[in-house]
Amino acid sequence: MDSFVYLASGSPRRRDLLTQIGVPFRVLNVAVDEGVIGGEAPESYVRRLALSKALAGLRNRPSGMIAPVLAADTSVVLDGDILVKPKDRADGERMLRGLSGRTHVVLTAVTLACAEGVRSRVSRSEVTCRELTADEIAAYWETGEPLDKAGGYAIQGAGAVFVAHLRGSYSGVMGLPLYETAELLALQGVPRWRPAEGLQRGR
Repeated sequence: MDSFVYLASGSPRRRDLLTQIGVPFRVLNVAVDEGVIGGEAPESYVRRLALSKALAGLRNRPSGMIAPVLAADTSVVLDGDILVKPKDRADGERMLRGLSGRTHVVLTAVTLACAEGVRSRVSRSEVTCRELTADEIAAYWETGEPLDKAGGYAIQGAGAVFVAHLRGSYSGVMGLPLYETAELLALQGVPRWRPAEGLQRGR
């Protein structure tokens, strides 16, 4: 087994999170249809997309490589509705008005796929936003941050000032729940916590 994992994502946040826990990885860019199927439950949606991305990554692995493929998908859910990435400014501002003063759910599914099979986990977090003013919403859109973010905000960026309370996984809200990810990688024997240079094992 190769001692690294392929990350089927172009997200810099997911790359940073894997680096944070010392997981060796290589990036695979994959493209899947992220459209919501009519009547699809939010958890089913994130599970399906994470699985689709992982399987696409398996197909795109360089010839002869057997390293597993890690993929994830995150959705913001308000009143049972899935909030995807904003289509435009009006859509993004509408999402933020809806989140203002409310508690919403963030679901992130993470999937690890290899020749032996597929394993998945789902992280569920509850995020409460304070009341947002129209001026704040407009100014936040101008930062450009909401453009490619589910729900139109980023907890790890400027949007952090909107978050009054978080119950669950901060890394899950960012896009890659590290507890569940580490659990899956351990089952597959992928290392983490690489020793710092100069340190000797057993000392």
